[in-house]
Amino acid sequence: MLSVLRVHLPSDIPIVGCELTPYVLLRRPDKTVTTDDVPESAPLDGHFLRYKWCRIQSDKKVAVCSVHPSEQATLQCLGCVKAKIPVAKSYHCSPKCFSDAWQHHRVLHDRAASAVNENGNEEEEIFGRYNSSGSGVINASLTGSASSTSLTNGSTPLYPAAVTQRSGGETWFEVGRSKTYTPTADDIGHVLKFECVIVDAETKQPVGHPNTILTSRVIPAPSPSPRRLIPVSGADMLGNLQSDGRVSSSGSFTVLSYNILSDSYASSELYSYCPSWALSWPYRRQNLLREIVGYRADIVCLQEVQNDHFEEFFAPELDKHGYQALYKRKTNEVYSGNIHTIDGCATFFRRDRFSHVKKYEVEFNKAAQSLTEVAVQTTQKKAALNRLVKDNVALIVVLEAKFSNQGADNLGKRQLLCVANTHVNVPQELKDVKIWQVHTLLKGLEKIAASADIPMLVCGDFNSIPGSAPHSLLAMGKVDPMHADLLVDPLAILRPHSKLTHQLPLVSAYSSFLRGVGLGLEQQRRRMDPTTNEPLFTNCTRDFIGTLDYILYTADSLTVESLLELLDEDSLRKDTALPSPEWSSDHIALLAEFRCVPRPRR
Repeated sequence: MLSVLRVHLPSDIPIVGCELTPYVLLRRPDKTVTTDDVPESAPLDGHFLRYKWCRIQSDKKVAVCSVHPSEQATLQCLGCVKAKIPVAKSYHCSPKCFSDAWQHHRVLHDRAASAVNENGNEEEEIFGRYNSSGSGVINASLTGSASSTSLTNGSTPLYPAAVTQRSGGETWFEVGRSKTYTPTADDIGHVLKFECVIVDAETKQPVGHPNTILTSRVIPAPSPSPRRLIPVSGADMLGNLQSDGRVSSSGSFTVLSYNILSDSYASSELYSYCPSWALSWPYRRQNLLREIVGYRADIVCLQEVQNDHFEEFFAPELDKHGYQALYKRKTNEVYSGNIHTIDGCATFFRRDRFSHVKKYEVEFNKAAQSLTEVAVQTTQKKAALNRLVKDNVALIVVLEAKFSNQGADNLGKRQLLCVANTHVNVPQELKDVKIWQVHTLLKGLEKIAASADIPMLVCGDFNSIPGSAPHSLLAMGKVDPMHADLLVDPLAILRPHSKLTHQLPLVSAYSSFLRGVGLGLEQQRRRMDPTTNEPLFTNCTRDFIGTLDYILYTADSLTVESLLELLDEDSLRKDTALPSPEWSSDHIALLAEFRCVPRPRR
């Protein structure tokens, strides 16, 4: 007979909006063990599995700590309430918790104040209107009335609530009848119970005792403070606010570049400082999707996108938001694990803004094979390939704009755009391989530029800090022959050093923060390195903080209108690196708004 051997949850902390999928281990009548479902529509040996989810509600209302969401709150910051900051951010589990988090928490108050000072009512919905009379933060014991207010929400359960048990001031409500359940805002602060029972297919009656498991309290999905677009062109602060909420002026477009951290790399050993529930893929994928969709970019370049996650999650989910998807998986000569977990580069674009013209796939392994055939002695070919073959790829797409740049000179002219998306994932000691891959990509882009008068964008994680040889090649068009990175060249693939050039007029988009004019730029300039013209960091872990990601553009055909504001260390919670519950990658997203400009006639 069918029997249940074990029931457990991958994560014991349920989060609003993140699907819960219990692990149910079954023994079939033939004694084999399986985790396959046995639904009523396909019974096994006359039996099937029935599931039920319930929520336990105490007569006493519960609020959860904004810093430690698995803990019950005992204090509330009344300054947040007065400033109309989201009430969930006002709760703390202890005086020490509030004190330790003050440096981060104070930023919420400062931003609420600056939102009013700079923009009047413009951002009230995001940050709330700050009441200057409430500038002092008041610690108060959390009362039942305050908690009750915070826990009121208008979401409707998937199933009509049915009281299944009431005992000792607790009531159980049935909230789901599927194997999976996605907690809602109504569940915050409450424990969930999952029940699995074997049912006789003929009588529809349970057979034996149900198998149950309790979760910890449901916590809200942590949400970071929104990042704003900062104009750098001296234009009006908000440009033209489009009907869908995008800050974009006529004829301009936005581009996002983001290394989202592949699940195969997101190990608890590597990121031990991040709570396990916040590292789990069911949580991170929802948090990443919410962030990516929230930027409303016209073009989205993602790196470290697993093959299975692209096909099963990102492509279909972003399709719902109007994006067409293109993908290039890394080659797998080196990788010997599960082919589905190999990551790659994914480029999405809004169908209402662009149409797809052409796609180029760059496989650096193929370029390595061609190089060794002509430039390496026969006796060294195997060693050369072992050094050069690293499975990295680049995805280059040519798009046609569906919007007009206006202007008499552009009437009736097709506006094409070339977007390169890459992840140069090469060990730091192989500096020659990293430079060679970047040079190979740029030479390919030069060929495209020679065949068409087309603006270009180069996006990605280059694993190269500002001032390194790859960065110099990208942003300056050349590498100093005396650069220290060029000393590592055992295969002589970088010689002569005079060949390490390109003719594309590439400029780093974020350098515009140091050159631009406009409101709000002074704060961003403090988050830039004036010696390299790049952000102080785009990658922040316990072991490393620095810039590895870039958006570059051809300055003779594009101009930067605005940039997504940078994070600073105060924006990241004290003593916490990335990824974190708020930010689900160890990189931060970069986003730039561009406008095409007419090239001078030749």
